[in-house]
Amino acid sequence: MGLFNKTSKKKRKKKQSIRFNSEYHNLITIFLGVFLLYSLNSSSMGWIPVLIQNVFKGLFGGLSIFIPILLIVTGILGFMDGNEYIYRFRKTKVYFIAVFFIFVFYGLLHAGNLVVDSPFQKSMMMEIVHQGVAGNGCGLISTIIVYYMCKIFGVFGAWLVSIFALLIASVYTFNISVSDMIAKFKETKNSGLSTKERLAKMKDAALNLVTDEVDDIDDKTVVAGKEKKGLFGGLKEKFSKEEAPEEEDYDNVDDKTIKIVGFNKADDDYLEILEGTQSMSELDVLKELQEADIPADKSDLNALNRDGVSENTGIYSANAGTAENRSAYADKNNDIDINTTGNGDSYKNYRLPSPTLLNKVNKKSDENVRKKVIKNAELLERTLEDFGVDASISQVTVGPAITRYEIQPKPGVKVSKIVNLTDDIALSLAARSIRVEAPIPGKNAIGIEVPNDETQMVGIREIVESDEFKNFKSPLAMGLGKDVSGKIFISDIAKMPHLLIAGSTGSGKSVCVNTLINSILFKARPDEVKLLLIDPKVVELSNYNGIPHLLIPVVTDPSKAANALNWAVTEMNRRYKLFSESGSRDIKSYNEKAEEKLPSIVIIIDELADLMMTSAKEVEDYICRLAQKARAAGMHLVIATQRPSVDVITGVIKANIPSRIAFAVSSRTDSRTILDMGGAEKLLGKGDMLFHPLGASKPERLQGAFISEGELEKVIDFVKGQFSSEEVKYEEDIIESISAVKTTPIDDEDELLPQAIEFVVDTGQASASMLQRRFKIGFNRAARIIDSMEERGIVGQNEGSRPRKVLISKEQYEEIKK
Repeated sequence: MGLFNKTSKKKRKKKQSIRFNSEYHNLITIFLGVFLLYSLNSSSMGWIPVLIQNVFKGLFGGLSIFIPILLIVTGILGFMDGNEYIYRFRKTKVYFIAVFFIFVFYGLLHAGNLVVDSPFQKSMMMEIVHQGVAGNGCGLISTIIVYYMCKIFGVFGAWLVSIFALLIASVYTFNISVSDMIAKFKETKNSGLSTKERLAKMKDAALNLVTDEVDDIDDKTVVAGKEKKGLFGGLKEKFSKEEAPEEEDYDNVDDKTIKIVGFNKADDDYLEILEGTQSMSELDVLKELQEADIPADKSDLNALNRDGVSENTGIYSANAGTAENRSAYADKNNDIDINTTGNGDSYKNYRLPSPTLLNKVNKKSDENVRKKVIKNAELLERTLEDFGVDASISQVTVGPAITRYEIQPKPGVKVSKIVNLTDDIALSLAARSIRVEAPIPGKNAIGIEVPNDETQMVGIREIVESDEFKNFKSPLAMGLGKDVSGKIFISDIAKMPHLLIAGSTGSGKSVCVNTLINSILFKARPDEVKLLLIDPKVVELSNYNGIPHLLIPVVTDPSKAANALNWAVTEMNRRYKLFSESGSRDIKSYNEKAEEKLPSIVIIIDELADLMMTSAKEVEDYICRLAQKARAAGMHLVIATQRPSVDVITGVIKANIPSRIAFAVSSRTDSRTILDMGGAEKLLGKGDMLFHPLGASKPERLQGAFISEGELEKVIDFVKGQFSSEEVKYEEDIIESISAVKTTPIDDEDELLPQAIEFVVDTGQASASMLQRRFKIGFNRAARIIDSMEERGIVGQNEGSRPRKVLISKEQYEEIKK
């Protein structure tokens, strides 16, 4: 062991010495270049300048002046580590290939003047050198290279081979392809269409927003959401979109380049592309469609033009326009074909909210991020070398909140060796915290996730405007946010089929719940999806009161929450009876047969901890029954809590809710309670989450979408503004069943029961031994009294040796007695 430590220290010391001396090497290289440049252009007849001039001009001819310039540039590039192109040159042999082809082309330019039979004959060699010194030849080196190339391929063949070889080297260096260059040429050629033609096409595309057919305005004229491209736009785009290779050759891993993906693209739309054309009438129409305000009254909402777009608002319409448009919209957005639930006529003219109600998020410049990524990549490789880990970085993925460095260990390097260096890597990178994913699912690499200096906020508008969200078939689409690479992440509540959301205070849990609800509002009509909201905290979900998607007003009383879940169980059983009578297996097959369609029901509990404190056993039983059977009935649970402890998220609840979202928590224990694994304690907060859906081997790290209170109010006001208070009808039978409180009268089962209830309410706890001592009765009688109080909901369930909790106050007990 001691020998290994001594050897390891020697290696680290040697590598540090080499790294420290690299700056001296760069300075010496620059000095040599300056000295050679002076010598080649000096009129002094000192013997050193004369020797240098004769040797260099004899060997390189007119290119001799290029050698010192090349040395100076090489030395300067040695100090520049932040530029990815310089890094690519330094990590590959293309640098030397480029120099070689400079000599080849220079020699080919003088190929017509070659009168050499064999350049290796002494007389010929001296003649070539003398011509180079005199300035009439291309030098000995270029002559030898060109002589043999022309002898093998001929002059034309030598030119052809050289050009194609240089092209291949350029493709490798700049990571571009011929197909990209052809596509770029076609795009430039087609951009010659008249402005009027382009505006006419864009106007038609804008008016087709109602049918969600604006996925692509015109591939050949305007590419929405892509970065404006200059001369090197193709190169930048290629770098930002490069995917990681599935397999790498370990022998050449030192020569390959780190691929950097995931940089944000500029959010340019078709209005910004046409700068300078604001005076045209077609553009004015597009601006009106995009920038219109929300209508002030209901009459404006009904002012739709013939194509189904509001003349004042530009709102997506699910039902306006032609029958073909309505059919296309329904086919595209309805996985479960739901039309009515008895009052479908009320929703005939319902319009989905427009993304223009939401705010755009300004994109931040990523130039500083690129430099930071290159610097951290080299620093990370050096850190691994210092600890004797033979590995390299194969790819860097930049996301909204974190940057993931993919480490590829050499054969024989244990994964645990890298995982155990977590704290050392965090210290080396000066990071707040890092998370190691070992290995990355589907890749032969280890992911090291480092927080960005600045978090790029993900707005919900970007999610609902995306093609991924528009093309998602299920009305239960949930726009969670973006993944590590910056790709929009959409999930289906129906496939989860139930979801647990947990995290500490301020980590983004409530925002995630609001994002989930608003995703449904942007995707589904009230007759497609119904919501049952339970909010013991009162203030989180009460804003949604009045929207037509609700079955009943938001339940805020914890004592009624258990009754609401009980109704859900009853509704689930009723639906299964309907399925049995119709010979259907699930809600989808039933709706295909039935005249009256059943809507999907999403039950959202915003704070489970409050419910578990009041009626833990009932709530746990109802949740488990729903989680086990409700999926096929089209009913789905979403449970959120900010107290991820085992007495709130019990083992029975976890076993029946397979999909989980974990936000930042304080300890690894809480993370294991939520996800059955660690990792959530390493999250950054503010929407940073781990999403572990049903069937996934490992959780996916996401940056959650953000919706502000102002945006929330706009969406709710728009949805509520389409209906008057009289038109929004809640299910009265559900309200009555939920409002019914258990008021089992106190009978004369035991004459001491009323006194015992008063006693335990006064003391705040209950146990059989307390009643034995207080009323001087036997254990069996005291136990029966305790059981009677539990049946009446006065005391909680048995907790072993500890006294039972009293669930009612004195005032509540007085009300029950009345």
